[in-house]
Amino acid sequence: MIHVGDNSWNLRIFITDLSLERKMRVRGDQHLGSIMLQLVDPENPKDWSDHALYWPAKNLWLTRTRATLDQCGVQADSLLHFTPMHKMLRVQLPDLRYLDCRVDYSIKTFGAVVNLCKQLDIRYPEELSLCKPLEAEHLKRNFAQLPQLKRVAAIAEPDGTTYLQPAPDTNSFVPINSSFDGGSNGSLDNPSSPGMFFCAPLSPHNATSRRSPTPHHNWKPSQPGYGTYDSNSSSLGDFQENLASSPHTLSAEMRSHLLRPKSLVEKARLNVGWLDSSLSLMEQGIREYDTLCLRFKYYTFFDLNPKYDLVRINQLYEQAKWSILNEELDCTEQETLMFAALQFQVNHQVDMQPLAAVDSGIETSSQENDDDDIDSALNELQITLEGSSNPHDPVNITRIPELSDYLRFLKPQRFTLRGYKRYYFIYRDLHLHLYKNAEDSRRTAPTISINLRGCEITPDVNLSEGKYAIRLEVSPDDNRHGANSEVWVRCENEQQYAKWLAACRLAAKGRSLADSTYESEVDGILSLLQMQRPVQGVHLNIDPRSVDAVDYLSPKMLRKLSNKAVQRILEAHANVRELPLLEAKLKYIQAWQSLPDFGVSLFIIKFDGHRKEELLGVAQNRIMRMDLSTGDHIKTWRYNTMKAWNVNWGIKCMMIQFHDENVVFSCHSADCKVVHEFIGGYIFMSMRSKDNNQTLNEELFHKLTGGWS
Repeated sequence: MIHVGDNSWNLRIFITDLSLERKMRVRGDQHLGSIMLQLVDPENPKDWSDHALYWPAKNLWLTRTRATLDQCGVQADSLLHFTPMHKMLRVQLPDLRYLDCRVDYSIKTFGAVVNLCKQLDIRYPEELSLCKPLEAEHLKRNFAQLPQLKRVAAIAEPDGTTYLQPAPDTNSFVPINSSFDGGSNGSLDNPSSPGMFFCAPLSPHNATSRRSPTPHHNWKPSQPGYGTYDSNSSSLGDFQENLASSPHTLSAEMRSHLLRPKSLVEKARLNVGWLDSSLSLMEQGIREYDTLCLRFKYYTFFDLNPKYDLVRINQLYEQAKWSILNEELDCTEQETLMFAALQFQVNHQVDMQPLAAVDSGIETSSQENDDDDIDSALNELQITLEGSSNPHDPVNITRIPELSDYLRFLKPQRFTLRGYKRYYFIYRDLHLHLYKNAEDSRRTAPTISINLRGCEITPDVNLSEGKYAIRLEVSPDDNRHGANSEVWVRCENEQQYAKWLAACRLAAKGRSLADSTYESEVDGILSLLQMQRPVQGVHLNIDPRSVDAVDYLSPKMLRKLSNKAVQRILEAHANVRELPLLEAKLKYIQAWQSLPDFGVSLFIIKFDGHRKEELLGVAQNRIMRMDLSTGDHIKTWRYNTMKAWNVNWGIKCMMIQFHDENVVFSCHSADCKVVHEFIGGYIFMSMRSKDNNQTLNEELFHKLTGGWS
């Protein structure tokens, strides 16, 4: 027993489950674990194993039970909370449905996402993260320009307790309006639109505050638009099957809240809401029944396997679909119609037969699956040891393959009307060599040589006009610090275009034509071109009046096509009408990945010593300096030339060291921690392998993304 006068003092602890505050006589050398034991009432049996001490004033979990109060800095004026670590979080999935999930608020956000994806049956959770929901107001101003009161506001609980926001070295962005549709106090608490979403089996959510309602132990028919999932539920199989198929349409109310960026500046501001993966949810101002969005953050999708990734493929397809419909990525008219046709085919396959009966090409017998895996592994081993057994595809391993043909070349200049000029192209050792004719290639030096390593590639195709062009933005060899220069290459037909585009894409990554992925890259390009080919006069057994073009086209394309939209969608559908469900989704994802702007996360930055704002694009293998108004690439840096990257948390400035230069900038559209985490995250993704025994190295992820040595 502790007596007054023996260096003891009163400590106030609020027990959230009982809404009761207790005063305890403690000493500074007392362990947290012993204090928690004293809080438990033996006469009131209850499972307290999920509870821990939380310090609201410091926004800190005290989870190290062997630490003393002095070591934690707790003093007599402190108020601690004894509260559950697992709380309900409302999660919006990539398909825009809401689920109430039990999430650990005390561990780092990265760990919480890993556990959440395990519940949702989504493999490779490191590709996803949680972000705060955005509103139209956030696209109008930069993060640095938002009033401090709006983005770092105190959070008050019903009991009068005030929580502080995260420390200044973290992403301190919070949504401006707490009643955002889908938030903890928004329309989802009292759903009023029966046309939103249905996700069966579901369970209703009746809570009107952040206080936890009665726990749900199973799934029941529900109000539309959201559901509740408890990790203790026994209906996980039905739940995962439901997530592998999403609703076709969206209500007008939900559609009105979708964000559609109208410029590159607004696209850059979409990245303001990402959470800090190195901090817990509570430390970032997230409270029980708040709403967060689960999204694929890193656009490098490892080992998409239809056998194991039904949920992952569907949610990835949905995120791709909404990025197209919300005009987050620019598409040509033919590409837009191809996406609409694939989406229509997915919906048509779902309507034709239930998910379990869809011919997805997946065997149902586990024994057959095991045999297939063993045979596949043995075949791969044989090919690795002996080489390909295809006699019609001999490979000369003593000589690096080359590509040569007549193409047309143009280097665009301002205030000139020069057209394309015909050259004889030879692709060799990651370089394009241009000669006046084939004879000159055997006896003279090339007229023009272009280094393709690290170049930016933009396809420029119009099938109806027979246009097959490739735009290349390359770094000048004579001035490594200079801006990129642009050249255009035009091909004569699809086959030629596919071969040269595939070669350029591999060369940009530092790979030659001997790479095993070259043929598959060519086939993928030809497949996408085939799906975009316009088909006219095709008779389909589909009533055009049953197709609502609003569900398949972006508003900009709807205005352009007007009354012909449905007819054009059905004509494009003729190219993909034989695809099964999973293949149609995978084709959609593949086409999404082939878009020029795919996988580039934009940020508004200001380089050190410059007064003008610019764009920084972060992709899976490079970062790019871009023009803020046009999006043209000014300079590209590859990760394989990067030596280190650091953050000065005091002035919110980031420095990246390359082999030949240092780049210093401050980020205006988001916290600099977001940019730092994107770069470190992509480097972590590149270190993954196909080893089945590979475990997720969470420590390495935080070492690369945490920003602290």
